[in-house]
Amino acid sequence: MAAVGVVALLAAVSGCANEPSDGVTTLNFFQFKGEALEDFDQIIADFEAENPDIRVVQNQVADADTAIRTLLVKDKAPDVITLNASGNFGRLAQAGVFYDFAGDPLLDTINPAVQEIIADLGTYGDEVSGLGYVNNANGIIYNQEIFAAQGLEVPETWDDLIAVCDALEAAGITPFYGTLADSWTAMPSWNGLGAYPAMDGFFDTMREQGEDTGPDSEVSFQKNFAEAMDQQYELYGYMQDGYRGATYDDGNAAFAGGEVAMLLQGIWALSPIKGINPDVQAAIFPYPAPEDPADRVLVSGVDVVVTMAKDSPRQEEALRFIEYLFQKDVIEEFAASQNMVPSVQGAELSEDPALQSVKPYFDEGRIAGFIDHQVPPSIPLPAIDQQFLFSGDAEAALATLDSEWSKVAARTIPVTGE
Repeated sequence: MAAVGVVALLAAVSGCANEPSDGVTTLNFFQFKGEALEDFDQIIADFEAENPDIRVVQNQVADADTAIRTLLVKDKAPDVITLNASGNFGRLAQAGVFYDFAGDPLLDTINPAVQEIIADLGTYGDEVSGLGYVNNANGIIYNQEIFAAQGLEVPETWDDLIAVCDALEAAGITPFYGTLADSWTAMPSWNGLGAYPAMDGFFDTMREQGEDTGPDSEVSFQKNFAEAMDQQYELYGYMQDGYRGATYDDGNAAFAGGEVAMLLQGIWALSPIKGINPDVQAAIFPYPAPEDPADRVLVSGVDVVVTMAKDSPRQEEALRFIEYLFQKDVIEEFAASQNMVPSVQGAELSEDPALQSVKPYFDEGRIAGFIDHQVPPSIPLPAIDQQFLFSGDAEAALATLDSEWSKVAARTIPVTGE
């Protein structure tokens, strides 16, 4: 199905390029979010009404990473592109295939902390390969009604968090709902807690060390991540019975039904939760791992990054569409619909309590990216972490991560920007 989709997209791109213009320039808009299809249809309609000389054709692609690579290899890059700002985007950016937005006035309107998350994924020299559009938030989701009924405050330190868990258990309330049947659900907490030891260039040093990474190298998972792993395992001691066999959907249903006080998840979980119980009162707080509450950061991913082909023959028109996307009223409406945080400084968030609870961290630039995006995809990180949470053997898990990192580095030619 992915192959069929790519072939169809290639045909669509070729068709756009060969259409008679009649004074109208057609842009191919590569768009990866299925749930955003209708939102972008409306944005396109409004844009075309104001810009009758431009036609925008939206091509929504499910397997975006495969499709965009195929298009780039075949020299058929779309005019305007949206992607998730993941490690895959970083590797493409390092290859220098995208337009350089450095010096573009639009860049000055975007939260610098958001752009830093994108840059950390990989750059081509000093180029700015994409513009952050909307962000998600990864933290601890909590039921505000349960907290209020138990007289609990949002924890600001690790000791506070453990005290909250103990108080909930004493009241007969399950603190967390674990969903380890889906191994990826271990990653939100691994990212949230691992963000702290990953600061100060940890992954840059790991890449420089390459295959020499291990217990005696300058940095390593074994040296730097032991406390974060211990903290993650401690939280899993407050899960419900049977958490090893429960799924992501089970967790959402349990939280929606008020069966549990907290989830180790991200803001993306709130849409399915509210689909079950629209009246649930939920907000988010960051993992309070540091001793000083002022050092807390919220882990956030750039859910949508906007970019364009480096050498598009329709560059002027593409930039006009991109500038429209970043107008405050446009991005505010899109972000509210997608339950995300807009990247444009001064853009208002929706009144959803979960979004309002994370707003200060974005306003103050106290955000950090998903560190699993820094780990090569050939390393089975979710499975390694899942096994650790089953066994409790942090030493073995961290040694495995270092070993896998070294193996990948040994067979990989580094990709660096000029």
